Amino acid sequence: MMLVKLGGSVITDKTGLKDFKEEQTRRLALEISRSGEDIILIHGAGSFGHVLANRYSLHRGHESDEQIEGLATVLQDVRELNLKVMREFERVGVPCASLPPSSMAELDDGKLVDLQTDKFRSYAELGIMPITFGDVCLDRSRGFGICSGDQLMEWLSREFSPHRVIFCADVDGVYTADPNVRDDARLIPEIDENTLGELPRTERCVDVTGSIFGKIESMMSIASHSKECFVINGTVPGRLEAALKGEEVIGSRVISGD
Repeated sequence: MMLVKLGGSVITDKTGLKDFKEEQTRRLALEISRSGEDIILIHGAGSFGHVLANRYSLHRGHESDEQIEGLATVLQDVRELNLKVMREFERVGVPCASLPPSSMAELDDGKLVDLQTDKFRSYAELGIMPITFGDVCLDRSRGFGICSGDQLMEWLSREFSPHRVIFCADVDGVYTADPNVRDDARLIPEIDENTLGELPRTERCVDVTGSIFGKIESMMSIASHSKECFVINGTVPGRLEAALKGEEVIGSRVISGD
């Protein structure tokens, strides 16, 4: 079994609001279908979640009743995105089941502390691909908070010990600087604790799920529970399919700190 995350920047335009990349998502669904692998899929919220979540500071928890309207809207918007993603998989013949974190996960002080993984296993055993996504969840100490796709990936990797974990980004992997801004940005082929200090310290778009440092630390934890963990460019046709099949592709390999 493998875990695949389609980043929000791959399936949406994160600079806009609720801008879904339909054709690109369908192509990625087709690549997953052609790989023949058993997959648990996680996708980011992208422009369906981050913009309003940031506007209402949902990642900080319940601070005022003014946030409630934003909370309800984000819950609807991320489900709208999830439905769009599922429809693309249906179109290429991949049966799938939506597992929204808001109904089966719980946070405490922003950290994921409970996830009903039995439902992922049950659907997978039926031959139905489980799909989950970045969402707003109840939080024991803050009232509510953001459950990121990276948190879900880390939890599911511990639970299922996948053969391979693949993060699909909108660039070739992890760079020493933002490759969309700096001409001298260099792709880092292997990421470990020693190279963490080389990573960029800025974010191009509004993102309430944490810095690149937190994401890479999470990836290194994930790598300790799987045989292989990669960051690849999901916008390049054929690259996800090749990575799923174990072929050599351009990207960054994440090495566990353990």
